[in-house]
Amino acid sequence: MATLEIKDLHAAVTTDEGSKEILKGVDLTVRSGEIHAIMGPNGSGKSTLSYAIAGHPKYEVTSGEVLLDGENVLDMSVDERARAGLFLAMQYPVEVPGVSMSNFLRSAATSVRGEAPKLRHWVKEVKDEMAKLDISSEFAERSVNEGFSGGEKKRHEILQLALLRPKFAILDETDSGLDVDALRVVSDGVNEYTANNDVGVMLITHYTRILKHIHPDFVHVFAGGRIVESGGKELADELEESGYVKYIEKAGTTAAV
Repeated sequence: MATLEIKDLHAAVTTDEGSKEILKGVDLTVRSGEIHAIMGPNGSGKSTLSYAIAGHPKYEVTSGEVLLDGENVLDMSVDERARAGLFLAMQYPVEVPGVSMSNFLRSAATSVRGEAPKLRHWVKEVKDEMAKLDISSEFAERSVNEGFSGGEKKRHEILQLALLRPKFAILDETDSGLDVDALRVVSDGVNEYTANNDVGVMLITHYTRILKHIHPDFVHVFAGGRIVESGGKELADELEESGYVKYIEKAGTTAAV
C-alpha cells in the first residue's frame, strides 16, 4: 500500500505586492485505494495545494513536507515527482501547439514507465482508453488541447491518467465547465481507473455534483489555507444544504488563536 502524507504544509505565491501566504499548515494522509474529496470556497487554497504538491514554480513551499512512501517529493524535480507516481489533472489544461496528442502521450508514458511502450501494444492501449472516454480517433493527431472544448480537454486529462498509471492522482476541479454528459463520461473514466488500479485520489471541487458519480471515502473542508473539518459523504451533503459560511468563520477563528 502506497501512502501520500502532507505534513504541516505552508506555501506562498508571488504577487505584485510581494509574497502572499496561501497554505497555512495543511495536514492530510491519502492511502492507495482511498478517494478524498477536498471541498471549499473560491480562494481557500485548494488549487494552490495541488500545484504545490506537483511542483509549480509559481508556488513556494515555505515549510512542511509531502512524503510519498517516506520520500519527500519536495526535494524532487517536477518530472521526478511524476515518475515517483504523482499525477495532476489541471483545472485549466494548457494548449501545446505543434505537439500531437499521440506524440505527447507516448513521450509521457516513456518517461514515466522508464521505457518506450511497444508500438503495437501501445496503439491498442490508446485506442481502448479513448473509446472508453468517447474520444474520437482524429484527436490523436491534433495538437495537445489546441481548439479543444472544455469537456474535450478534461476527457484528455483522464486519458492521461489511464495511460500514465500514477500511484496518486490529484484532480483539480475536473468537473469545472463540464455539461451533464461530459461529467458522466469523465467520472466513469475516473471510476474505471480507480476500480482497476490501487490508486489514491485527491478530488478537488466546489460542488457536490461530481460526488454523485465519484463516491469519496473521505470529505475535507478547506478554508483559510488549511483543512478545517473532515468527515464522510454526509459532510458533502451538509455543505450542499448549508454552504461554507460556518467553516470560513471557523478558519478565521482558528487563524486568530
